[in-house]
Amino acid sequence: MKQLRFRVLIGLFVVAGVLAWAGARLWNAVGVLPGVPVAAPIVLALIAVVILGTALSLRARLRAQRDREPDAKGVDPLVAARAVVFGQASALVAALVAGVYGGVCVYLIASQLSVPARRDQAVYAGFAVVAGAAVVVAAVFMERVCKLPDDEDQGPGNATKA
Repeated sequence: MKQLRFRVLIGLFVVAGVLAWAGARLWNAVGVLPGVPVAAPIVLALIAVVILGTALSLRARLRAQRDREPDAKGVDPLVAARAVVFGQASALVAALVAGVYGGVCVYLIASQLSVPARRDQAVYAGFAVVAGAAVVVAAVFMERVCKLPDDEDQGPGNATKA
């Protein structure tokens, strides 16, 4: 399984932000730009909390298993793999969503801060960007927690012969 690349996440964020900014400009020129939902940053923050909680739980269980504590509850490798895949997928989607809300936020700040309702929507969009970044950070943390230690002694050329 490949690790998350920050270049991919940042590129996704920037491309989605530019497209959302252009789309918001076009949409507002043609009609009325739809509002930013209040639930957007809340949902992203909840996803970040779930990922962070899962990562902390797995880290504690893996540490107890590694220290060979007597009552240590082991971690099924499939559970860890599923957690990593969930974190990676969440990070990619959060980068995309944060880019969209970032583009809308930039448009609202640049052109419509005089309208109180649009100012509130710019704040909601800004919080959604911050919450999306929290999802990415939590997903990267989970990926680091579930990463297998490198086995330097058992490389392809150093295999022990029986």
